Amino acid sequence: MTPASLRSQAEALRHAGRAAEAVDLLLQALALAPTEIDSYVQLGFALQALGLHSQAAEALRTPALLEPGNLMAQGYLIHATQKAADWSSFDADLDALRTALAATPASAEDVYGMPFALVGLPHTRAELRHAASLASRQISRGLRPLPPRQPVARERLRLGYLSADFHAHATAALLVDALECHDRRRFEVTLYSHGPDDGSPLARRIRAAAEHVVDVSALDLAATAARIRADEIDLLVDLKGHTAGSRLAALACRPAPVQATWLGFPGTSGAAYVDYVIGDRVVTPLTHAADYSEQIAQLPGCYQPQDRQRRPTAPPSRTAVGLRDDALVLLSANAPYKITPGLWTCWMGLLQQLPEAQLWQLSGGEQADAHLRAAARGAGLADERLVFAPPVDMDAHLARLAVADLALDSWPCNGHTTTSDALAAGVPVVTLKNDSFPGRVAASILHAAGLTGCIADDEAGYVACVLALARDARARQQLREQIARRPSGLYDTPRFTRDLEALFERMWDRALAGDAPSALPA
Repeated sequence: MTPASLRSQAEALRHAGRAAEAVDLLLQALALAPTEIDSYVQLGFALQALGLHSQAAEALRTPALLEPGNLMAQGYLIHATQKAADWSSFDADLDALRTALAATPASAEDVYGMPFALVGLPHTRAELRHAASLASRQISRGLRPLPPRQPVARERLRLGYLSADFHAHATAALLVDALECHDRRRFEVTLYSHGPDDGSPLARRIRAAAEHVVDVSALDLAATAARIRADEIDLLVDLKGHTAGSRLAALACRPAPVQATWLGFPGTSGAAYVDYVIGDRVVTPLTHAADYSEQIAQLPGCYQPQDRQRRPTAPPSRTAVGLRDDALVLLSANAPYKITPGLWTCWMGLLQQLPEAQLWQLSGGEQADAHLRAAARGAGLADERLVFAPPVDMDAHLARLAVADLALDSWPCNGHTTTSDALAAGVPVVTLKNDSFPGRVAASILHAAGLTGCIADDEAGYVACVLALARDARARQQLREQIARRPSGLYDTPRFTRDLEALFERMWDRALAGDAPSALPA
């Protein structure tokens, strides 16, 4: 067998959940052709699927050494090291990635995963747009637009949502209440699902919120677009962007007269075939318009909806989750790939100034946890100061968050659903607002909740805010009471949906009038 055929079989096995068998085939491919970069990349993916992020990083370092300017190799390498929380070569790897990105031409291939890899790293808005533009061009190669369909006025706007996440997933948890609030007299809603139906209560609920659910999981990109066109969808909303399993490229076929991206990916699609990116005044200020390929469409409040029904059950005891009863518990519920060496140094400094504190970190798996543990020891902290929260189901996770005193947001990429989760559990969050969409989401959420005092503009302000709240139990309690009142700026989902619908109607009115997409300020 050839290396290419072995890679093809290995990829199919990995997608079928048989990653260990895929590793065996890829090792055979490398034995036949030790310098073929694609085999190392596929090996890295298979090892990551097994949770072996350190080994994946080793596999991915080889192509980065073979072709130092290869953007794919550099991006996949540093994403693997971040998942392993291995910062031994972070600065050099980040410099290599940014250099490769700047030098990569528009015609480049194999760059699809770069936008997602970049959001968790220090970056500029221009860099994120360049990475997204490269990826959007690659994924849409070979796809041709369908014949134009002229917008037609009708009593109800036909609205389509495209996603793989209409099941027990963070996106569905955010979206479901807003979908249920859609005005059926004015909107006909169809979900186009290219992911699993896990039979969960959330999957049943979100499917019941739409008039039509169309399973397109067995269709390719062109056939997905053809189905959407056949249904005469007026406005199509992609909910995945540049995340795993996306079908953003189906929009390159222009199945709908108006196309937008929202919620799933914190940034521009970089795609000429997406008309609007839906944000708000905080995450997508109009002053950032040059760094978006789409026109910015702003909601008047936070762009991220909430589910009014999502409330935590009774929390476990602190001892049940490995925490001290008398500790000041600082929560970090973001995945380790969002933690940079600079952020970790900041957190270790906070723990050194707060000797009663424990950092409660979401587990990233055995390897990531070991690296974080070693980094904490290197900062002079005893093992009991860092406690890992193992994976649990969504309801159990929400319930356990309530035992924390204060949540520490990550930067440069904030917590998105994780920030909403902390607030739903009654836990105040401190964030640092950065310059690009991924680093402004928590600020948008906190602003809507009326917690503007928890938003810092720089690291010194972040540290000062954490220390002030850590040392003032009464102030923390006042914030908890404010959160418990479910501030309407964040939890008035019917109003949120009316605002979203008004934004959709503004997009549609322009299309009906024959006007090109344009910025839609709040």
